[in-house]
Amino acid sequence: MTDVSGSGPRPDPDTHDEEDDMDRRLTIGEFSRITHLSIRALRRYHEQDLLVPAEVDPVTGYRYYTLAQVRAALTIRRFRELDLPLADLRTYLRAEAAGEEAAGRGAQEIVAAHLRRLEDRLGRTQRAARALRELLDPEAARTVSIDVLPAQRVLAVSLDVPPGSDLSWYDTAMRELDAVAGPRPVLPPGGRYEHTLFTEGHGHATVYLPAETPLPPGAPAAVRELYLPERTAAVTTHTGPHDDLDLAYAAAGSYARREGMAAHDLVEEVYLIGPRDTDRPDQWRTLVAWLVEPGATP
Repeated sequence: MTDVSGSGPRPDPDTHDEEDDMDRRLTIGEFSRITHLSIRALRRYHEQDLLVPAEVDPVTGYRYYTLAQVRAALTIRRFRELDLPLADLRTYLRAEAAGEEAAGRGAQEIVAAHLRRLEDRLGRTQRAARALRELLDPEAARTVSIDVLPAQRVLAVSLDVPPGSDLSWYDTAMRELDAVAGPRPVLPPGGRYEHTLFTEGHGHATVYLPAETPLPPGAPAAVRELYLPERTAAVTTHTGPHDDLDLAYAAAGSYARREGMAAHDLVEEVYLIGPRDTDRPDQWRTLVAWLVEPGATP
């Protein structure tokens, strides 16, 4: 006897799966309403090979989607809002669709790399905002004084930095110096740089570590002993990432010029607290010394 009361067996909602979703064909208008993506955006996703409709009518050209594509559509939208490059997004979607463990790891690596880029960009934006607040505040002048840096014996690596170089030359020099110094406690490292390194993008640089002991045997050929005599400088201390060192340079250089001091063609940086001490850039402290003729007084 046929049950017409509606009290017979009903589908278990827990047995709902993606096959059911695949059977539910949605027009582009319906899919747009469900995802809150405009029809124009959905067409663009199709043209960019990001979200291909489940079916395209060969006669009318109408696009049809399924409920199983909702999550993918919303995911694509978020990634585009975060400026994930199209090529990376396509690679991610292919890896997700493959469903294999190795492909899944590849997809996660794409996302992780992009999130790191976003974090770096956010950090640069925040630092630029802090610098602008300082520049726009007439009361935020940095403290600059005339000081005499003491004579020092140092282990040093000197080189001519060619045009277009990144900062890998500094990292290499610092590694060689650390290898020679070993675990012995040392005073803060520093660097002496020609102004052309910043004004022209190339110039002479010397990276050093103060050390009282002689150069040990077997040291890298690039490392040598160097004696730095007393030097007079307009000095200021910068707190924070090195991206904003231009503010300290401007303060020290302006002070020296305003006081009519004859400047050398070198500037010196001493990394009181730096990357080798902490991975917290907000805690870095860098002394910037604008070298001037001895005997200068404000």
